[in-house]
Amino acid sequence: MLKLHYAPGSCALASHIALEEAGAEYSADLVDFANNAQQSPEYLAINPKGRVPALVTDKGVLTETPAVLVYIAQMFPGKNLAPFDDPWTFARFQSFNSYICSTVHVNFAHLTRGYRWADEQSSLDDMTRKTPQTMAAAFDLIEKDLLAGPWVMGDQYTVADGYLLTVTRWLYRAGVEPERHPRVAEHFKRTSERPAVAKVLESH
Repeated sequence: MLKLHYAPGSCALASHIALEEAGAEYSADLVDFANNAQQSPEYLAINPKGRVPALVTDKGVLTETPAVLVYIAQMFPGKNLAPFDDPWTFARFQSFNSYICSTVHVNFAHLTRGYRWADEQSSLDDMTRKTPQTMAAAFDLIEKDLLAGPWVMGDQYTVADGYLLTVTRWLYRAGVEPERHPRVAEHFKRTSERPAVAKVLESH
């Protein structure tokens, strides 16, 4: 059985949603970030990066959200959680997930994890001030060019939708008003109402 290590409010929400949407048999283990459990010897033995998600499989441990999402979608092909049947569409799907991982996530981390890049308080303060601008700009792009609608890829729900919902929650925390991105806000509502998503959100 699969085992997901997660923390509330983290990007692991996307993997948790994917498992539930897939109908997978899995367990979910909360990593207590408030008490720095991600740096404990026990957790570092599972994921030396000290981050979530970490998905324990019968072949080993997978980390990094885009990889975990694709693995889950591939393991449950009948659920149609990724566009595997067309190389171009799948590449676009991967491009979206990569943008979330490499740009949107990093933008938000400057607000909550600025210590990864700087030590001086003035530098941390500057990153905090900049975050609403960089997050808004990233979502401007998603709103205008990347969200095909009604789902990320168009008519078919995929694991990319749970990923977008995950980072949209951060958008609100970054102080960007929902009214700025009405299509994203509609997507957030639509995705939140899916039974599998609503169930997972209870623990996040």
